[in-house]
Order: sequence, then C-alpha cells, then structure tokens
Amino acid sequence: MPDIIKQLETYRLENKISQEELAEKLGVAFSTVNRWLNKKSKPNKIQSYHIEKLLKLRTNNAQK
Repeated sequence: MPDIIKQLETYRLENKISQEELAEKLGVAFSTVNRWLNKKSKPNKIQSYHIEKLLKLRTNNAQK
C-alpha cells in the first residue's frame, strides 16, 4: 500500500478541510484521523478501503 496517509493529508490540505471534517467524511472520530496523521496508528482494512474510495473520488473529479 503506497503511503495512503500522506495522500490523505495532501487531500486534506488541497481541499482546505480540517481534520474534523476529514474524520466526518470518513465516518471516524477526529482522534482517529489525528493518530493516523501523527503516525501513532494505522487505518484498519475497512478504514483503508474508505480512504482509498475518497481519494479515488478526488482523482476521478480532477480528470473531469
């Protein structure tokens, strides 16, 4: 898995959204996103799936 957390942080910065807003989009708690971005924990399989889905939406929208 490429560095999905780095991609997630880039997504957050490009879209000018807070960690709280990102957590809401992914259906997790703010503290969960904060731990990922601070490399204290990693997303589980289900969370990784939803992160990839969110990042693919970004890619698909950018290509339109």
